[in-house]
Amino acid sequence: MSENSAPAKVGAKQKINGFVHKLFGSTPGDGEMQPKEGISYSLCGFGQNLICTIIGSYLTVFMTDAIGFNALAVAILMLAARVYDALNDPIMGSIVDRTRTKWGKCRPYMKWMAFPIAAMTAICFLPWYPNNDGGFAALSVMYIIWGMVYTVADVPYWGLSTAMSNDTYRRGNLLTIARLFCTAGAGIITVFTPIITQAITATDNATVTAIQTLMNTMNGSEVVAGNTAFFDMFRGIENVGAFIQSQADKYQDVLALFQGANIDINQSGAALLELKATASASMMGDLRWTYFIIAIVCCAIAIPLFFLGFKNTKERNVTTENPPSLAHNLKLLFKNKPLMLIVLSGIGGAARMLFTYTGGLYFAKYIMNRESMYALFTMAIVPGGLIASLLVPWCTKKFGKKNTYIWSHIIGGVAMLVAFIVGIAADRGNYTSTATTVVLLIALVIAGIPSGFGNIITYAMIGDTVEYLELKTGERAEGICFAMQTLINKIGMAVGAFVGVLAYYMAGVEAGNASAVTPAGKDTMWFMLVGIAAISFFLTVIPLFFYKFNEKQQQEAVAEIKKRKIANGELSQDEIELEAEDGAPQMLFPNEDSQAVAVDKKDCGCCKDCTEECCDTKCDENCDECAQNVSESGEAEDKKDEE
Repeated sequence: MSENSAPAKVGAKQKINGFVHKLFGSTPGDGEMQPKEGISYSLCGFGQNLICTIIGSYLTVFMTDAIGFNALAVAILMLAARVYDALNDPIMGSIVDRTRTKWGKCRPYMKWMAFPIAAMTAICFLPWYPNNDGGFAALSVMYIIWGMVYTVADVPYWGLSTAMSNDTYRRGNLLTIARLFCTAGAGIITVFTPIITQAITATDNATVTAIQTLMNTMNGSEVVAGNTAFFDMFRGIENVGAFIQSQADKYQDVLALFQGANIDINQSGAALLELKATASASMMGDLRWTYFIIAIVCCAIAIPLFFLGFKNTKERNVTTENPPSLAHNLKLLFKNKPLMLIVLSGIGGAARMLFTYTGGLYFAKYIMNRESMYALFTMAIVPGGLIASLLVPWCTKKFGKKNTYIWSHIIGGVAMLVAFIVGIAADRGNYTSTATTVVLLIALVIAGIPSGFGNIITYAMIGDTVEYLELKTGERAEGICFAMQTLINKIGMAVGAFVGVLAYYMAGVEAGNASAVTPAGKDTMWFMLVGIAAISFFLTVIPLFFYKFNEKQQQEAVAEIKKRKIANGELSQDEIELEAEDGAPQMLFPNEDSQAVAVDKKDCGCCKDCTEECCDTKCDENCDECAQNVSESGEAEDKKDEE
């Protein structure tokens, strides 16, 4: 029975292996990137995004709602720190390009920075920061240091994709899978964190909300008739208990709170304020420890994934010449026109996904009074993003990267604009009706499509600009080029966090107290989170109308660069021959059946000193000696199969 089952197992293994190779666009044993590398690279991105998301989406909430820092100060910090951090990216990119180790120039940082990133993440969420100027200053410094440490790992991580392969389509497949893993990492944090925090703080939130509702009612009642400074004078009101008793049918929850806290209902109104303050302090304490524990869990998962990415990847496009200076590398940036257009596009679109940053969480918590709705907002973009991610290879081949990016973002902008108009027209001052919520969710689903395309295509386009720069200048600078992508990401995080916290501040939100937001405050938050997002979608496409470096030109650039290096003696024949890791014959040629056949060209007389492209692709059609090698190699393979 085992003899009969053995072939089936082998067949299944081969099918799985074939599927995985097809997924990454790889060929077994061709010396290029293999699926094991792609999976390890993607898992590293998964771990990295666990950490990035807990910081990017929840550190602001930790500072405003768990510690109680001033929201405007937090907004300014988020913008200033992230912009400063983004400006460090070109410096880090230059450092990467100057790095020379036996592991390459990108991979070592995945190993070296695993523990520092984890340590700084945990420090940012320490639950002991005091709510004063000293506490704010201390956390601000820690956050700035975190950004610098994260940059040291993030820039080389994305640069590694280009060092692993110079095939634009193979790189595209790699980045598609990697971005899916990154999205999964971010999605896990954005979905489950608000659910956890809402569950833990539910009791205290209910207390604060009930008391605030009572205070709002009393502010307009005969109990305080004519008292324009109600909240300042509330502490001295003695007949609060009588009012609550008279409205017992409406305030059973408040009566229960007094009873649970063993407070005499007829005591001074100070008791009510003290009960609210106690509930708020308890909620903040719970939030501090919850975010800290979540951060520790994220770090524990991410650390081994960083090491996995380092261990199982390989840099093939290795630069051996003397490393360039920082000033020189910065000059290179401005010679890379396509890259500069991508950067401008990214800056213009920095606010297009505000609902996936802090702003969406504040909206769910303080406008809809349901923090867990943030999970639904973030999940809404997943279907569109997932479909788009899977369609990237097909769409980019059929329409090109540029056109796919532009039209998907125009569609996303229209969707968010419709949601904004519907909210203003049908639900102004509220934004909690079913119709508005449904339209917003549909808009977010559609907005997920350009997000899915953009997350992959921008990396692939930047990878192409590496070849553009090398063609124009003769220098290959993955580090400085991909530093621009991390700059874009950080500008997006900066704008997202800044606008989100600024909306929180301008709406007059009181930490942990959704009932205190006025209709005017809700209008403000709606415009800043939905209206600005719609505008940002349209801004991101404008620079790309001037982007001219297409896929055909990239392939031509790669071929020209290879020819140039051979002609200049910068690359030997042995160096351009593809080398299998197991020491098999070096060069791959397609036979008549378009099957890859390994051929050793070392003894080929006509090709030994040839610099023509034909010797790389169709040598067997131009040389009898090579054709004989192909034939002999094929016969050897057939004999091996028979054995």
